[in-house]
Amino acid sequence: MAKIKDPFLFNWQNVEAQSDLERLRLVLEHLPDEELMQKLEKHRGSGRNEYPIRPVWNSILAGVVYQHKSIESLRRELLRNGELRELCGFNPLFGADAVPPPWVYTRFLKLLFKFAGELEAIFHRLIDELKELLPDLGERLAVDAKALESLGKPPKKREPDGRRNTDGDWGKKTYRR
Repeated sequence: MAKIKDPFLFNWQNVEAQSDLERLRLVLEHLPDEELMQKLEKHRGSGRNEYPIRPVWNSILAGVVYQHKSIESLRRELLRNGELRELCGFNPLFGADAVPPPWVYTRFLKLLFKFAGELEAIFHRLIDELKELLPDLGERLAVDAKALESLGKPPKKREPDGRRNTDGDWGKKTYRR
């Protein structure tokens, strides 16, 4: 029998077998976001710091890892789960009071849009690391043409007001014979 030299980058079953907190820890430890954090902290300057940049950022990453559909869902989990709060970096002495209110997340996400270039740079750094490990990365590509689910209604006015995405367009799937 021909021996196969480990054809996989990692065993996905090992990742899935870990606890939710361990999977989040993997993301937090390996995401190259230090440059973004420094820029966000510099942007904040000496302003109020009741909800520090890094824990809020880490909690947003937790929302992605845990597939929360909304900030409120994420906040409920943070209020309930002290280990998650601590892993994100919120001060454990404050308990549930350390969880930011919704408006903090609204402002933070709006601020992240101003640093879209840095977020894209993080993505490209991760892709470059993968290309070193997988030289054939990107030679073949498949795309799922399924439309993205949207719970919003088409805007009556196309002017951005910060409450909705006005970039998208509406369409419907049609069948032809």
